[in-house]
Amino acid sequence: MTAIEQFLNNVCYFRFDAYLHIFEQPDGSFRRGTTFEQVSALYDFDAELRKLIFGAVQKIEIALRSRVIHQFSLAHGPFWFIDAALATDKIKFAENLATLQRELERTKEDFIKEHTAKYGNDSFPPAWKILEIVSFGCLTKLYFNFSDTPVRKRIARSFGVAKTEALESWMKAVNALRNACAHHARVWNRNMPMRPQLPPVMRNAWVNVSGVAPTSLYAILCCIVYWLNNIDPQNTFVSELKTLLSKFPTVNPSAMGFSNNWYNEPLWK
Repeated sequence: MTAIEQFLNNVCYFRFDAYLHIFEQPDGSFRRGTTFEQVSALYDFDAELRKLIFGAVQKIEIALRSRVIHQFSLAHGPFWFIDAALATDKIKFAENLATLQRELERTKEDFIKEHTAKYGNDSFPPAWKILEIVSFGCLTKLYFNFSDTPVRKRIARSFGVAKTEALESWMKAVNALRNACAHHARVWNRNMPMRPQLPPVMRNAWVNVSGVAPTSLYAILCCIVYWLNNIDPQNTFVSELKTLLSKFPTVNPSAMGFSNNWYNEPLWK
């Protein structure tokens, strides 16, 4: 079995096909000198990039979950999520409550089983229990639909983001990217479905946003790095990404929306 046959025995051709296009000429033929190794290296780079991103998003999600639980519960008690008066949109409130119920019914977490055994299943567990089992997407929707703006602002500012609208856009964009990574979808050179707001000035080290395409991977990675630096100033995401790019020197960062001098930006130093 050849190397190509071995590769395609484990990776569907139409998954791999997306990485071929940059090597094609207008007539559909491949550029002279294109090799299978070049294309497979691009595929491997994307796989490693997804792992790196997924690990970073996990830290962000856990920190966001903790702060939403803490701040919302301090302000409105342990069952704020079932109070319709605290919801901006009552239809979304009902949808979120239905999602919480489904998550509760299918979870296998011991702390939920213990809660049910002790208190019964006639009502929801408090926020610090039930919100530990919901998805990033559900957590994001609960934050969006929470009517107490000062509390939402408190959370946004705790991450160094001045406006709730900006943080909300980051949550949507990062969640969409997280789902792409979880489903092993291509993230290199993809136009992202959710656009994060890119304020020109931020409280901490940031980038020159002029010319940054909001649908690019680079735009969302800037948000991730900024967010991570607030949560864990000693995080190694930037150095790991630079190491990954060094490992795959044929990968052009501009395909992901990176500017020519991105490595000189304060955020990326």
